[in-house]
Amino acid sequence: MTAPLIDRIQASLSAPVDPAVRDYARALGKGAEALAVLFYGSNLRTGSLDGVLDFYVLLPGPVEKGIWPRVSYHERDGLRAKVATMTLATFAEAAKGALRDTTIWARFVQPSALAWSRDPAQRDAVAAAVAEAAKTAARFAVALGPEAGTAEDYWGALFRATYRAEFRVERPGRENDILGVNRQHFAGLLPLALEADGIAFERNGDRLHPKLPATQRDALRREWRRKARLGKPYNLVRLLRASTTFEGAARYAAWKIERHTGVPVTLTPWKERHPVLAAPGVLWRVWRARRAAQ
Repeated sequence: MTAPLIDRIQASLSAPVDPAVRDYARALGKGAEALAVLFYGSNLRTGSLDGVLDFYVLLPGPVEKGIWPRVSYHERDGLRAKVATMTLATFAEAAKGALRDTTIWARFVQPSALAWSRDPAQRDAVAAAVAEAAKTAARFAVALGPEAGTAEDYWGALFRATYRAEFRVERPGRENDILGVNRQHFAGLLPLALEADGIAFERNGDRLHPKLPATQRDALRREWRRKARLGKPYNLVRLLRASTTFEGAARYAAWKIERHTGVPVTLTPWKERHPVLAAPGVLWRVWRARRAAQ
């Protein structure tokens, strides 16, 4: 790993966050006996505490098998948070592109902040993993993008491909939104990541011409096609698992419904235990309440 990329990632992870976010991350980390806690999402960019804060809690332990991460919903000191939990070892392997998942490296080439870590060694380990995410993303970006183009051309090609591969619906042009609001974060990142990954390129103004051998490009495209074929089924299984294992799912859903419809949802112990079974009845009552209000 080259020093310029690591320095860049460490500076990015040191982005200022609200003290309330750091307190929340510290409580999550210590409560789970974690190694580190990452904070990401729109609240990192805006500095707002409204809505739901997004955290990744990284635990000690080996690379996990099966479906990960485990997702939970928390409320603390008037703040709400969605928390994904996995081992740091799994996070690091996924960031390298060594696993079939695409979400970790595609997500963490985007901005994130290290909101808490157990000690400097864990801080360095997280930075190394996030640097690997940047390298993986850059590698696939130049394989899937044009023969020559701007950094935005390559990042745009990458995010269009990852959105198509995942089980999610994004309006056309969503990749431009990501690049637009995070322009400073992405500025200069692609050349650093390519250099760290040993991929040569020529630069002409703001245009890059990666010197990716045809055999390597073809191999990366084949690898991407395998990942893309598995992407939607894998993420569908992940969503179905989350619907039954998402701790606090009912409280999270009730908050979301009231926030978006103005209709309060009363939770009973049965609804807390069986959010999926309760959903049709809740949605029916919300529809009736909105119809009556109109």
